[in-house]
Amino acid sequence: MSYQDILFEAKDGVATITINRPEVYNAFRAETCEELIDAFKRAAWEDAIGVIVLTGAGGKAFSTGGDQSAHEGQYQGRGTIGLPLEELQAAIRDAPKPVIARVQGYAIGGGNVLALLCDLTIAAESAVFGQVGPRVGSVDPGFGTAYMARVIGEKRAREMWFLCRQYSGAEAVRMGLANVVVPDSELDKEVEQWCREILEKSPTALAIAKYSMNADSAHISGLSAMGLQAVKLFYGTEESKEGVQAFKEKRKPEFERYRS
Repeated sequence: MSYQDILFEAKDGVATITINRPEVYNAFRAETCEELIDAFKRAAWEDAIGVIVLTGAGGKAFSTGGDQSAHEGQYQGRGTIGLPLEELQAAIRDAPKPVIARVQGYAIGGGNVLALLCDLTIAAESAVFGQVGPRVGSVDPGFGTAYMARVIGEKRAREMWFLCRQYSGAEAVRMGLANVVVPDSELDKEVEQWCREILEKSPTALAIAKYSMNADSAHISGLSAMGLQAVKLFYGTEESKEGVQAFKEKRKPEFERYRS
């Protein structure tokens, strides 16, 4: 596959996958997801690769999730909602190698979930984490909700989803959403150090450790599949359409009319 939305680099045992859409804060559309799936599968089974790094281009954002400009009641690709999210999430979890999220700038919405799904998260001081779905008439069920509650705890996960607040890199570390936060100028050096330490370890032992930890939450893929079916129906409602339209018009959505 030739890539238009992402960059792929393999060097010294590390595969770096970069979402390359800085003009939209690295929001992803259907094509982006397809390319990410291909890149993760490529890196996962290349013997020379021992660790995978996922990041975003431009410095202002890791990713801000689904591109609302490509969302007209449904995205225009494969998958339940027009984005092959189920397959992308599986590609990250199924890679038999540690995946590191290198987060600089915004990791919001689906971007926050991508960072959550990575095995490790290294954040710059400029990093900003959070969910935005209920603000724009959307939600990310399954790994974005149930798995998040496992990682950061029920109360924090509900806070993140119900209030749509944003959290700094330091706050993300305290709640268990990130492993470490460093100055932006030291981010690449920190990521490189973590990669070097991982590459010194037994690849088979790492794969077994990752898969055994994943097994405990594997059932969440079923919740995700069921939840995305509900989201597909939700996207067809006037309530969800109001959220998307308000986002595009840069105004506050009028959800009050939809309360029973």
